Amino acid sequence: MTERLFLPTDILIPKGVYMPTWSVVACDQFTSQPEYWDEADKNVGALPSTLRLMLPEAYLNTKDTELEAKKASENMQQYISQGIFKVIEDSFIYTERTLADGKVRKGLLGALDLEYYDYGKNSTSPIHATEGTIEDRLPPRVKVRKDAPLEMPHIMVFIDDPDFSVIEPVSEAKQKLSKLYDFDLMAQGGHIAGWQINAGNSDELLKALDKLTEPSEIKRKYGRNIENPVIYAIGDGNHSLATAKLCWEQLKPYLTDNEKENHPARYSLVELVNIHDDAISFEPIHRVIFDTDAKDFAEGAKRFWEGKSKAEGGVHKIRYITEEEHKDIEVKGITIGELIAFNDEYLQSYIKSYGGKIDYIHGDMTCTQMACGENCAGVLLPKMKKAELFTSVMSSGVFPKKSFSIGHAEDKRYYLECKKIK
Repeated sequence: MTERLFLPTDILIPKGVYMPTWSVVACDQFTSQPEYWDEADKNVGALPSTLRLMLPEAYLNTKDTELEAKKASENMQQYISQGIFKVIEDSFIYTERTLADGKVRKGLLGALDLEYYDYGKNSTSPIHATEGTIEDRLPPRVKVRKDAPLEMPHIMVFIDDPDFSVIEPVSEAKQKLSKLYDFDLMAQGGHIAGWQINAGNSDELLKALDKLTEPSEIKRKYGRNIENPVIYAIGDGNHSLATAKLCWEQLKPYLTDNEKENHPARYSLVELVNIHDDAISFEPIHRVIFDTDAKDFAEGAKRFWEGKSKAEGGVHKIRYITEEEHKDIEVKGITIGELIAFNDEYLQSYIKSYGGKIDYIHGDMTCTQMACGENCAGVLLPKMKKAELFTSVMSSGVFPKKSFSIGHAEDKRYYLECKKIK
């Protein structure tokens, strides 16, 4: 692959504003806690803030989305007219986010080419979703984006870089870069700092990014040739990137060929993160069935899995739990994505026969305690190794919904930088 999919771009950051109230967590967090957003609104008051440029999803059922989208677009235009932004031209931004546990997540902000992204179920694109896209979630986001002059990223995109060759060398040389911002985030969000990487000091970074796409490098990393390798995997913000893609596809028929090549809406601002970064941790999201007859749950699982293991390949262990029994089942030769999909298939068939409703639970102990309750049953899914994410997506497609989490809500990316899309 010779095309560059992740590029420097013109990035907007605010000037002369109070940064701790400017920067707000992503709109898809705290969706069941409108009080979080009410408090954020009080903290922001009349100050310039990204809170005024988006609609928290906690309000989707209580506010007029058309009106709120119109307000967001008007506020964006007002901020542009007031000269709130300064332009960081043709650059990447290297970021360091200090999380609640003290770990520092290193990132690289730049523009991803949406021409090489397809969120469809059978996608073979090099920029690839990791979980299935729920298309019903796109229309409210399209309403906000379609007339907006700006976009704000909370999208986190993974690269599979076990050699730490892309982002980490930038970290080691950050003293030579110009610092753009450095402040504490609101509501226990930790700390964020960012440095500019301009055209004059990005050559080695671009070479390292190019190497990720080389067939020889892909073969070395995965032990085989891969016809349609995944280079960039969407770790967080998949529905926001899907919205950007959908809006771009709707716009393209009205553009000339030359306009399609250079239009700002073709590129989406995202943060690149190495999946092997110490601050990245994957936790399984377990399943519990409530209000069911659990008598055949574990034995039924044993019957369900018969014949699904293969003769060769890695082993995953999955645990089925009821008040009466804890049964471990080992499955060989399938990806972790397939394992989760098969398990969800079993749960759906079980509640069809025995009734109940499924909930998605974080934490081994919490899941076990709930599963041991009366008329309950549960499943402990295995913890995914970092090396498994890319190989699973390339072998068996996107993961089922609620397969894993990558951090607490407070640790998600906060809105801060913007990019023009018109």
